[in-house]
Amino acid sequence: MAKLFGTNGVRGVFGDDLTLDFVSDITSSIGTFFRKGPILVGYDGRESSELMSKIVCASLNAMGLNSMLCGLVPTPCLQYATKKLRYGGGIMITASHNPPEYNGLKPTAGDGVEISREDELKVEEIYFKKRWKESKKVGVTGCEYLAIKTYLDGIKSRVNSTKIRLRRFKVVLDLGNGAQAATAPLLCKDLGCDVVTINEKIDGLFPGRGSEPTPQNLDNLSRTVVKSGANFGIAFDGDGDRSIFCDDKGRILTGDRSALLISRFVLDKYPKSKVVTTINSTSAIEQIAEKTGSKVLRTRVGSVEVSRKMVQENAVIGFEENGGFMYGRHNQVRDGAMTLALVLDLLSKTSNTMSEESASLPQSFTTKDKIKCTKDDFKKILSALKSEPYKKDLTDGIKMFLDKSSWVMVRLSGTEPIARIYAESNTEDNLNEIFDKYMSKIKQAVDR
Repeated sequence: MAKLFGTNGVRGVFGDDLTLDFVSDITSSIGTFFRKGPILVGYDGRESSELMSKIVCASLNAMGLNSMLCGLVPTPCLQYATKKLRYGGGIMITASHNPPEYNGLKPTAGDGVEISREDELKVEEIYFKKRWKESKKVGVTGCEYLAIKTYLDGIKSRVNSTKIRLRRFKVVLDLGNGAQAATAPLLCKDLGCDVVTINEKIDGLFPGRGSEPTPQNLDNLSRTVVKSGANFGIAFDGDGDRSIFCDDKGRILTGDRSALLISRFVLDKYPKSKVVTTINSTSAIEQIAEKTGSKVLRTRVGSVEVSRKMVQENAVIGFEENGGFMYGRHNQVRDGAMTLALVLDLLSKTSNTMSEESASLPQSFTTKDKIKCTKDDFKKILSALKSEPYKKDLTDGIKMFLDKSSWVMVRLSGTEPIARIYAESNTEDNLNEIFDKYMSKIKQAVDR
């Protein structure tokens, strides 16, 4: 198992476990793995990000690798630009949705997709053995000014921009004080939308609603959508790769629900395709896929697993329940702005509202929560739930299938000292009953 890489990149509390020496050494390890440059470097709006970018570029230069800095951009922008502008690799400085005191590094391979789990282990081996690339030549750092334009042009090329512009949609963007503030408003304006923004100022402390959009902190988005008469609203996380939607009636859609909506739209255009999703996402996707002769493949939780499986299987869709949607025809990574454009494309081709489109999806209710949890605590949880009389999947934590339409799952987070609990059922009452029952059992197991 990886010791430094978590579910998505290397993360830590800046100045604590994420020291400048560590940043330099892990960058040297990533650079040694990449072997040749230039390497594209970008960062989010966290207070420590710009300083870290200087350490990252200097460390790459010391190894003889050239680096190009594209500045403050969303993660999917750096990833797409790495591929499209033909870089040897990319390093994004971000801790995604983690609290403000965190930061981290996400390495991207030359194909624009996060490096695989196997490659993460290779980077760690280099780090622990200190087998860094040596060079008598010192690299240089330059500026890459085309990243954002390249990214937005790529997104617009994947949708019917002309048809979207004719509809003059009104969209509310909850930018969450995060990196999509640098790109999403530009995209919407390019597509002829009337844009209303909230939490639009980039601020690494995420004062508006925190760095992770959840149903509990999107009241302002809901109110603004209803008050402004918008067609829909969207909220992004800190580095802009995930998105949560709000329909025209002010109702927040779970990441699963929006993924079903977009998947149905995409699979109608590209039948007999492949969809890659995680083990903790909705089982309603199988119903959607079956209607177009498409196939659903499941992975462990984590965008790296989904992305790399998409590359391997040439899948057109990938998604996670947390609002991370991946459109393979653009890039096999989570991308909040690409997801936004797909919803605009969907609505441009129907007379239905977003709430009407959502209402026509298969009946499914999902929920999730988290509790503080150490590795020892999680062992107690596993021990308690393994005795339950249900079919189980131990691919990632433990998932129990309670009946044909209901399941509950618990897994240890790879980015924070918490356990995440997920559940799904065919009615809201069933879901609440299941979730309350197993949350109680989980907490009892931890307290023993």
